Amino acid sequence: MHCIEAMGRQRRPSIWIAGMVVALLAGCASQRAPSPAPSPAPATRPAAPAPAPTGTARSWDEYRVAAAKRIVAANPHITHDGVVQQPSLAIPVLEVELNADGSVRNVSVMREPSQAKDTTRIAIDAVRRAAPFGDVSRLPKPWRFSEAFLFNDDRRFKPRTLDQ
Repeated sequence: MHCIEAMGRQRRPSIWIAGMVVALLAGCASQRAPSPAPSPAPATRPAAPAPAPTGTARSWDEYRVAAAKRIVAANPHITHDGVVQQPSLAIPVLEVELNADGSVRNVSVMREPSQAKDTTRIAIDAVRRAAPFGDVSRLPKPWRFSEAFLFNDDRRFKPRTLDQ
């Protein structure tokens, strides 16, 4: 019986050690390094990359064509290249005044449609998204051009310059 008691005493320290190991492991688990913060979401990209500036046009007619193509390229979600609807939903006409580098100085409304007045704002925003249009310093002053926006019932437009 004495041996049995001695064996019991020997087991007690091993139980005590096992308990300490479990406690230490539990303590280590609660002191883990904090997990890294989630990485921020990637920045949203524009629907279409900005087209290249219009380059060096030799005349205002060439510049207007290049500018109209740039407006379409910068706004693929609200433009169309098909046949113009007759009658058009709306035809706002804008005058775009430029700085020498082709950046927009001012956009004036030359004609606001009597219906679908919101198309004027759509056209102005489209011009601003397409800017800058390219160097105009070699062209005669005043540095401005006008564009008519031919809107269909879906409120998609085609610049009149590209419909000729």
